Amino acid sequence: MMDDGKDRMELLPADSLRGMRLGISASDSPDLARLGLLDTHFRMTLGEITRTVVIAEGSIYYGGHLQSNGITNFLIEELQRYGRRDRPLKVCLAWTVHRSMSADEIKEQKEYLGLFGEIHFLDPDGLLLDRHPNEPVKPKFSEEEHAASLSGLRTYMTSNTEARIVIGGKKTGFQGAMPGIVEEVLFSIENRQPLYLAGGFGGATLDVIRALRPDFAEWFPQIKGGNELDARLTDGLNHLVEIVKAEGWDGYENGLNDEENCLLAASYRPSEIAALVGKGLGRLSGDLEAAP
Repeated sequence: MMDDGKDRMELLPADSLRGMRLGISASDSPDLARLGLLDTHFRMTLGEITRTVVIAEGSIYYGGHLQSNGITNFLIEELQRYGRRDRPLKVCLAWTVHRSMSADEIKEQKEYLGLFGEIHFLDPDGLLLDRHPNEPVKPKFSEEEHAASLSGLRTYMTSNTEARIVIGGKKTGFQGAMPGIVEEVLFSIENRQPLYLAGGFGGATLDVIRALRPDFAEWFPQIKGGNELDARLTDGLNHLVEIVKAEGWDGYENGLNDEENCLLAASYRPSEIAALVGKGLGRLSGDLEAAP
């Protein structure tokens, strides 16, 4: 599963993604064990996507948290390997996330990011703040406050990126009216933002693919008689289908043809997923020939 970079560099010329902002929607998938995969494979894929975008001079927007074992720190470590020091990583923090952190914690993370990234602090509605509010930490937020601030974060991410890669995603234990992955896809479709749905790691991403393009998800059959899906997930997927019908657009207008999108829906190989995302982005930017 190692990647020598050959395919990626053939697909994306240097600086071909300059000015392109890619949003990353990613969280742990409950299907990894069933697929015979590890969290290492998941993170390797995020690393390859990061390298593909950064080497081609694009930037990455990720909305999450700043815990030491989280995806944000993993992305920073990847950037430290590739030498881009113009802060290509934009870490977007929802109001309830950064308001739960002390000033010292914020300072430490800014120092850790250094020249590799910057933090975007958002207000409860998802609007960008000039700086982190230097106020005492708020110890607890209600579920409604969490859900609202996360929706604001997703709105901000959608408005400030040209495309979105979606991978993994919780199907239970999430906050809000629907899983974050589903809401992020919903926002992208409402804004006609190209999507790269990488379903090889299962999770809510594969449920989205199954709702939008059932044929692309046939490789991973659902378990008969298994645990019922969270009603909020099924409701969210049904709403997503309704929005797609109303918009007449499902996010697959992403520079890839049906065969390539079908491959992206099933692949678990980091190099292959990154190459497909890079190919689609390159076509959108005009630096690669349009999909046949």
